[in-house]
Amino acid sequence: MMDGRMIEDSPPPFHEPRLWRDERWTARVLKNEDDDGWAVSMTLQGHDEPVLVGPWTMGRDKKNPKPLDVNAFNTLVKTAAEVLRRHEQQLHAQLNKNVTVTVQGERVRVLLTIVPDEEGASATLSAQNALGEELACVPVSPAYQLSVDSATAWIASGFERPG
Repeated sequence: MMDGRMIEDSPPPFHEPRLWRDERWTARVLKNEDDDGWAVSMTLQGHDEPVLVGPWTMGRDKKNPKPLDVNAFNTLVKTAAEVLRRHEQQLHAQLNKNVTVTVQGERVRVLLTIVPDEEGASATLSAQNALGEELACVPVSPAYQLSVDSATAWIASGFERPG
């Protein structure tokens, strides 16, 4: 639910001891392939692969898994959402880099923005003054290595497109 409304295209809630689905998340308790234990996977609606897979507690009989319940599901949702958030932050950091250099007494922020694409990634190198006004913007290779030295050299070249 978002803002008190059900998310469109959301499957109806489903609650069973080994399968629990509410809103955007599905929890599945599975036999652990590596040993006699159990595992739980958390999958976000629309994704093919689980966001989180981890060990699951044995039940009292020491043979079967502990059944899923609302508290366990809520904890799993919170953990899986945090894993997803960290992954998105890491991806953003890989695709967006910046350095600030001082050239002739002026602070210049140089940004490298990489846009992933199945056909091939593209990248842009841009410069902003201390007020955030764009000074230059040029396409570069997604493999371009942004550093203080490369930023300073680019500025010194008059913002010519790096080779």
